[in-house]
Amino acid sequence: MSMRSRSPHSILMADLANQTWLSFYCRQLAGSAVLGIGLWLRFDSQTKSMFETEANPSSFLTGVYILIGAGALMMLVGFLGCCGAIQESECMLGLFFAFLLVIFAVEIAAGIWGFVNKDKVVEELKTFYQDTYEKYKTSKDPALKETLKGINTAFECCGTMGVVDVFISKEICPDSSITTPSCLTAIEKVFNNKLHIIGAIGIGIAVIMIFGMVFSMVLCCAIRNNREMV
Repeated sequence: MSMRSRSPHSILMADLANQTWLSFYCRQLAGSAVLGIGLWLRFDSQTKSMFETEANPSSFLTGVYILIGAGALMMLVGFLGCCGAIQESECMLGLFFAFLLVIFAVEIAAGIWGFVNKDKVVEELKTFYQDTYEKYKTSKDPALKETLKGINTAFECCGTMGVVDVFISKEICPDSSITTPSCLTAIEKVFNNKLHIIGAIGIGIAVIMIFGMVFSMVLCCAIRNNREMV
């Protein structure tokens, strides 16, 4: 059939499907990025030792596993959305809407949990760093060294008091500095100063999800109306 035989409604629905498919594809890429960050934190040489020690920060570990799970789920949701838009499948679009609604609810719950338990997370990280630092001073364990280097680099700090032993500083401190901010202070400062940025990012993601749910329902209704007209 030529383009002239297509109704304006069919052309409009095709354009809507293409735009929706692009939106779902971007969401799938975002899921891949989240999954990649989670896997990197889990298996990177500077952080994986956190998962292997007895006194590991449980809140940090929980956050990493949430990233991995959320990233995998976002990829699945994006795949369903892409397939649903391409095949004009009401079933797949319905599943996309349901999964997106679940992710939205989980994000809200995680945001509330993070806000309520912020002080607990900070204290766990500070305690973990202090214990790891003291153990490394006596054992020189390579795994502990990599963990300390990772934390020191991430927070641009070193030691528990800001002034550290010259031999230890050469091994684990950024740029082999002797005097740097205390990591106990730096951890608390980062969480307090960056909390509003994390909240803004979370709100932005939530808004995108709402648009995604609305978009999927609009496309689903358009597909249904088009089939009823045929």
